[in-house]
Amino acid sequence: MPFTIAMIGRPNVGKSTLFNRLVGQKLALVDDQPGVTRDRREGEARLGDLEFTVVDTAGLDEGERGSLTARMREQTQTAIDAADALMFVVDARAGVTPADKAFADLARRANKPVVLVANKSEGKQGTAGAAEAYALGLGDPVPISAEHGEGLSDLYDALRVLMPEPDHDDDDEDVDDDGAEAWVNRPIRVAIVGRPNAGKSTLINHLLGEERLLTSPEAGTTRDAISVNVTWQGREFRVFDTAGMRRRARIDDMLEKLSVSDTLRAVKFAEVVVLMVDAQNKFEEQDLRIADLIEREGRALVIAVNKTDLVERKGNFLTGLRRDVDHLLPQVKGAPVVAVSGLMGEGIGQLMKAIVEAYAVWNKRASTSALNRWFEQVVANNPPPAVSGRRLRLNYITQAKARPPSFVVFCSRADAVPESYLRYLVNSLREVFELPGTPVRITLREKANPFAHKAKRKS
Repeated sequence: MPFTIAMIGRPNVGKSTLFNRLVGQKLALVDDQPGVTRDRREGEARLGDLEFTVVDTAGLDEGERGSLTARMREQTQTAIDAADALMFVVDARAGVTPADKAFADLARRANKPVVLVANKSEGKQGTAGAAEAYALGLGDPVPISAEHGEGLSDLYDALRVLMPEPDHDDDDEDVDDDGAEAWVNRPIRVAIVGRPNAGKSTLINHLLGEERLLTSPEAGTTRDAISVNVTWQGREFRVFDTAGMRRRARIDDMLEKLSVSDTLRAVKFAEVVVLMVDAQNKFEEQDLRIADLIEREGRALVIAVNKTDLVERKGNFLTGLRRDVDHLLPQVKGAPVVAVSGLMGEGIGQLMKAIVEAYAVWNKRASTSALNRWFEQVVANNPPPAVSGRRLRLNYITQAKARPPSFVVFCSRADAVPESYLRYLVNSLREVFELPGTPVRITLREKANPFAHKAKRKS
């Protein structure tokens, strides 16, 4: 197991900025207002030759029992309990506050190694505040500036003495030489997206069997795209919980814009995207926009209809929704529609099965010979129309790649083939080669004329 360090401290002391610096990516949302981080986020950190797991946590704050603030603190306490060491971060510019002293006692009671980090130590004011941190009784403070990357060598020295010596004996054991079929054994990256308050976090908590992610009746509880590892029937998944996506015209808060950008990034790096739809609201325009975004990004789509435990005559409801999906989203015709209840745990097995099947379709390849037998038949049944009195010639087809299935059609005049004919080919491909729900790409390429150079010489 990797060495794990949990970063704790008051809100707005720069924990997320330091987290991003250590993992080398802007994974955690950063904003000037306090309390941006709510769920705990894990990342693989590297500092020099040190490699460890770092956990970004919500700012320690007091709150009434059962409140969102109190549950955020419970998430932080869970991270403290699971960590091998703690990184207690204070704001050197603000100096030591009463809240810092109270939470320093919490760090001591954890009975784990603690590295005291005085962030924002650049400048004279920061240097003076870093000296104040000695009063916390957690050892020598390490003055750094996470934003500017200063003091990281001192942080390296402080962490080096806590961590075990790296073991390089097993470096070559995980080499995957399965070639083109390596995707079969890799964890499936799944993003759960949808409008606010559709029940995304509740569903993932039920999958994990624990309250890993904060949930609340209030819309917009989730801000960061948080990833968790899930195992289902021996299959590994990397599941991303994301912030709800409202219509762009309704978003005027900068933090919400950052949250939506984080969601879009999760979609781009996912392989299967689950669109959560509230059964009580059915399909709305924003659901269609999100589904269209998923298709344009080329990701496999599964539609999960949540809160179906509140719907009467569920069978008729799902039949109508299935019909609506095929009518409103012809670009992903046949996308699986699964009824679930994240709160009650209903339909979870069917959803995971649909994700695995959608992933297999997304990776599907067809042989060139089978494709061209189909191609000859489908063109003979419905030839492409003549344009400007000249018949279009479609010569042959090949699959360029999978993930999603993408094909190249060689023809005489690529710019003259109508969109309606391409849709005809895509629909037939879906039906014959069993590609439901996944984006299908067709690229037209003009076949070179071997006699073109002779015609030029004559002219």
